[in-house]
Amino acid sequence: MHTDVHLQLHALRAAELRTEAAEFRLSRAGAPGPGRLRGLLGWFLVDLGLRLVHRPHVHAARIA
Repeated sequence: MHTDVHLQLHALRAAELRTEAAEFRLSRAGAPGPGRLRGLLGWFLVDLGLRLVHRPHVHAARIA
């Protein structure tokens, strides 16, 4: 295949893929995803874990 033809075919396919991606993004923009709650729960657990890791250690005074 000649390089110019290959380049033109690649450009056409890239344009088609960009169009499909834009249509997909527009179709998914208004609909809340099923993973939204799972994502929120995941980030909540990450935040909670970071708070537990960075909690200052409390040492009780020992009577010797």
